[in-house]
Amino acid sequence: MHSIDTKDNKRLDLNFDGRYKIDVSKVDTGVLWRISEMAFQNRWRMAVAITATLLAGIFQIFVPQFLGQAVDEAQGLLGAAGEVASRASAEEALLTTALLLIGASTLRGFCTMMQNYQGEAVGQIIGYDLRMAYYRQLQRLSLSWHDKVHSGDLMTRGILDIEGVRLWVDTGILRFILLMTLLTGGAITLLQIDVVLGLLSLSFAPIVGLTASIARLKLRDTWLALQEELSSLTKVMEENLGGIRVVRAFASQAFELVRYDVISARALAMSHRRIALFVKSTTSMTFVYFCSMGLVLWVGGEKAMDGEITLGQLAECLAFMTILQMPVRQIGWMINSIARASTCGGRLFNVLDLEPSIADAPDAKPLEITEGVVRFENVDFAYPAVARDHRTLTGINLEIRPGKTVGIVGPPGSGKSTIAQLIARYYDITSGRITIDGQDVRDVTLESLRHEVSIVQQQPFLFTASVDHNVAYGDPWAGRSGIERSAAAAQLHNYIKKLPTGYGTLVGERGVSLSGGQRQRLSIARGVLVDSTVLIFDDSTAAVDAATEQRIRGAIQEIVKERAVVIIAHRLSSLMHADEIVFLDDGQIVERGSHDELLALGGRYRALYDLQSSDDAEEGA
Repeated sequence: MHSIDTKDNKRLDLNFDGRYKIDVSKVDTGVLWRISEMAFQNRWRMAVAITATLLAGIFQIFVPQFLGQAVDEAQGLLGAAGEVASRASAEEALLTTALLLIGASTLRGFCTMMQNYQGEAVGQIIGYDLRMAYYRQLQRLSLSWHDKVHSGDLMTRGILDIEGVRLWVDTGILRFILLMTLLTGGAITLLQIDVVLGLLSLSFAPIVGLTASIARLKLRDTWLALQEELSSLTKVMEENLGGIRVVRAFASQAFELVRYDVISARALAMSHRRIALFVKSTTSMTFVYFCSMGLVLWVGGEKAMDGEITLGQLAECLAFMTILQMPVRQIGWMINSIARASTCGGRLFNVLDLEPSIADAPDAKPLEITEGVVRFENVDFAYPAVARDHRTLTGINLEIRPGKTVGIVGPPGSGKSTIAQLIARYYDITSGRITIDGQDVRDVTLESLRHEVSIVQQQPFLFTASVDHNVAYGDPWAGRSGIERSAAAAQLHNYIKKLPTGYGTLVGERGVSLSGGQRQRLSIARGVLVDSTVLIFDDSTAAVDAATEQRIRGAIQEIVKERAVVIIAHRLSSLMHADEIVFLDDGQIVERGSHDELLALGGRYRALYDLQSSDDAEEGA
């Protein structure tokens, strides 16, 4: 298990599969308040939404009153059946009440429409802002953090959690205001009619509140558990689609289906549990409601027969309770919204509140290139995720000058690729320092540093875009001549010209329409196109045959002659032309010199050279 500290000193723990364990019970209030603050940043929209909600509630309270008046007026109309004047007066009063009822209902409908529109609009704005902030944060966070978190879990947060948060405005804030308006206004109206009858009409409210509170706790926990299962489903699907060729190669479709079905079944079971909890709580609240209505009908009927209240007032109480039925039934939805918003918001904000371990220093300045000399000065480094006493690099001293090529070779795990990542400051060193023209890479801005350090990755990644867009990814404003020149240097230009639409041909997801060697060559073209001071090839020709590699090396020689070049490789033929070759073993430089000097030394390099030469001879035979 790993732990991460957020900038607000919350502790975030990851279990073995990269999922977060969040104790949302401690952050419910803070999370909901934070979401509400985001909503009220849209002042005018929220003002309109809240005003419309209040007016909708007020107009809805008028409806039972007008219905009660109509009943009394209709009763008066029946009593005045033989009196023409009284009948006309009663008919006029009944018509006036009917018009008032229609007017109140119309205004209530209009205000409800404005409430729903503005509430949804604010929710969508919050969703947009959170999506942008979340995506921006994922770009900021350091690679050491991304190393520990599964991308499927991050995608779930960026989709389902944001959806849960944005619904808080409509299903939480506005629904709560409407319910409080109806309860407060109704209580005043009903208690004015008759205290006992009013209390009976509202007697279901505290019981429903207690039931809803209990449901809130259970629904919150089950929603968090369901989110974790959905994250697992996303991870499985992402891995399956990313490795679809491996799955097909080993005929493992049945195994993958079983694996997906197991997790899907767990998610289904959790969904059933949530539905059962929700239905149980909603049913119990509705039962209490109808029990209250039965008591009101019984007691109110007795009072009406005794002349303490009119039939219209009894009808007003019953009508108000009927109107209140839907908000009461929606308390379960409101509680679910509270649980979902607090859970989803907690998961989102725990990511948004993280401070990247690799960031610009407060006084960082842009990197200023004078010569372009890179120096490692007694550098030690250990990855954050490994044991503290294990160092990936120890005592590294190295100089890389413009116009010179440094080759790095060594067994797997010796720290070759780590050197490349430290130059671009993907990680911070443990001790020592790395400088470019005397400037510590930790004291310059990351943007300026990474503009001057171009790395051709060991595992090339191609975007679902045209060939020219993939080549020009590091320099979007590059002209067609520069793109074609880089592709030609990577020995890919002639192949691209044969494609259906040339450089405009769409490259499939992850570059699956290209072979491994072609993907690496396109990645090389992308790297050499950028006008950087330091160019690093991290085993970038492993999938390219030796003859093509030699042509690539010859073609880019003119392009990189003014740059400091680092070549990391397992195949010695890729770097034997370097001005200096360093042999790494267990994170330390054990041999260094030119190709001829290392051969004459007769050490580890010579042994590796003899081994690869004998293998090449056997393949040639």
